[in-house]
Amino acid sequence: MLHSTKTPAQKRAAFRERLRGGELLRLPGAFNPLSAKLIQDKGMEGVYLSGSVIAADLGLPDIGLTTLTEVAGRAGQVARVTELPVLVDADTGFGEAMNVARTVQCMEDAGVAGIHLEDQVNPKRCGHLDGKHVVPLADAVQRIRAAVQARRDPNFLIMARTDARGVSGMDEAIERAKAYADAGADAIFPEAMTDLEEFAAMRAAVDVPILANMTEFGKSELFSTAALAEVGVNLVIFPVSLLRLAMGGAERALDTITEHGTLESLVPQMQTRARLYELLDYESYSQFDSGVYDFTV
Repeated sequence: MLHSTKTPAQKRAAFRERLRGGELLRLPGAFNPLSAKLIQDKGMEGVYLSGSVIAADLGLPDIGLTTLTEVAGRAGQVARVTELPVLVDADTGFGEAMNVARTVQCMEDAGVAGIHLEDQVNPKRCGHLDGKHVVPLADAVQRIRAAVQARRDPNFLIMARTDARGVSGMDEAIERAKAYADAGADAIFPEAMTDLEEFAAMRAAVDVPILANMTEFGKSELFSTAALAEVGVNLVIFPVSLLRLAMGGAERALDTITEHGTLESLVPQMQTRARLYELLDYESYSQFDSGVYDFTV
């Protein structure tokens, strides 16, 4: 009821422990707090919060227009309702080194388990689009060092994302991943890998956990969790999938209204009221309410 029963510190410690266990952790992307509750209910290991999803939810393209305040606010709303660790896309850190430091502490205050920071120039682009540019290696390393220095909870995960694969090739992506790990990054997010061999090469290059981004309509084939685990991937995100499915359903519903004037034919596809109330834990609220007001005048 209301908030998660676990503190942010407990979630972070548990996240670290599971990462050390060597299993593949699945982090579907939430598009709001309710979808985060569903992700937990379905037995996933974590929740991902995509910058692209936050931007789209605000009616904006994913080109660095969202602010730290907007992202931290949504991150806090999502983290509040789930027992799972929440990993947040913090883009380029919303600025340079000092901004990155503030971003880390704001995200800690929001209650999330960790963030990832990328090495694109600002304003950034979606990682699976062409025309990206990365900052010089020294600048990207400075962002990671600032993040590591700024965190107050040592279990807060600092993940470094590199977009170098799509800019200058796999060799530079590996070089940058090594440099970021040396700078203190707890995990590496190699963006836009094209095949399993590239994931395997990244796995061999660094000693920290690596993440696979299984986004639809991107550069990577949609590999199964079993295939990713086989090459040593530690985390997999499905960043925009639930939003795409939800918006696809919403669009079909609007078309049905236009064509038929009623949604009766789609009712079997809808989440029922009972299922919604189950996710929201209505029963606990009712019990609490009746306990507080259980008296007569």
